[in-house]
Amino acid sequence: MLAELFAVMAPVLAGAGLGFTWVRLGHPYPVDFVTRLVFNIGTPALVLASLSGAEIDASGFGRTMLATALVMVSMAAATFAVAKLLRHDWRVLLAPMMYPNTGNMGLPVVLYAFGSAGFAYGITVMVTVSLFQFTLGTVLASRGNPLKALAKTPTVYAIVIAMALLLTDTSLPLWLANSVDLMSGFTVPLMLITLGVSLASIQVKSLRSGVGFSLVRIPLAAAVAWLIGQALGLLPMAQSILVLQMSMPVAVFNYLFAQKSGREPAYVASLVFCSTLLALIYLPILLALLV
Repeated sequence: MLAELFAVMAPVLAGAGLGFTWVRLGHPYPVDFVTRLVFNIGTPALVLASLSGAEIDASGFGRTMLATALVMVSMAAATFAVAKLLRHDWRVLLAPMMYPNTGNMGLPVVLYAFGSAGFAYGITVMVTVSLFQFTLGTVLASRGNPLKALAKTPTVYAIVIAMALLLTDTSLPLWLANSVDLMSGFTVPLMLITLGVSLASIQVKSLRSGVGFSLVRIPLAAAVAWLIGQALGLLPMAQSILVLQMSMPVAVFNYLFAQKSGREPAYVASLVFCSTLLALIYLPILLALLV
């Protein structure tokens, strides 16, 4: 099991390590340009490429989506208590509390643990998290008119189009699907390299804070997801996948939003890094309980 999990996390560690080494060697890295490129071109393409061909049952989609939304709302409410416990600004902790890495880390783990039968549930959780992250997240990260910022966010439109394609069982034209797939390819590598660039300036104190945050967030998210799944009467597999997905490490996109809004990006990078490393320890235990 550890070998399969390490295979999932190895690209994350390799990409971040590359960015870390690049900056340590004294090379320049245009963080602002790369962040804009990823947000405005790469991420919309990634959403369409990931979701346009997925197969999801409409009834299961609705209930799992509701459960995921309720988990995120509950985690948002818990942020104030966690911020007081950790003595940190709740505005910085809100996104890392709400948005786990349900995509490039969560989906491979779901596929490994539950196979193709559970993959649709994993996709549903990812769609819901992405919808919240790129609507509410954009509003909170904006420095001016939040509605204007939301209207200028291409990923929001990509999510709406992808959901329409999913619910109507429609596929993109082949030429467009191939183009989107090609453009989406640079997104995750650039995100991870940019994360590594930020990690190069992190202090040991921030790493300790990252571990402390993870030890609070992970069991809390798992417990909240399990309780909400029980309350809504999700199927056992759907409930297990909800718990697994919402217990994933802090999403890399949270770092990019922090970078965009100027809210302690180095600190958020430490949360991403530490929670990802800790996943090697807690995910095998969680999978043993859920599968």
